[in-house]
Amino acid sequence: MATKKVQNVTDTQAAVEALRAALTKAGIVFPSLRVDPASPGLQLVELGRVRVDVAIRLASALQQGTRE
Repeated sequence: MATKKVQNVTDTQAAVEALRAALTKAGIVFPSLRVDPASPGLQLVELGRVRVDVAIRLASALQQGTRE
């Protein structure tokens, strides 16, 4: 069972790093972006708070609708 938890954290960390890379490519920084340490079993990603200009840039990037 411990292996499962380590795998979950790894998958969650990979998701955080993928999101961080995508945000960076769009010129957006979430300073508090991280794996949520309070609920490892839920595999949550904590986005944190951002300034209003960052929120507007994120909204604009999402509205452009870029997809892989």
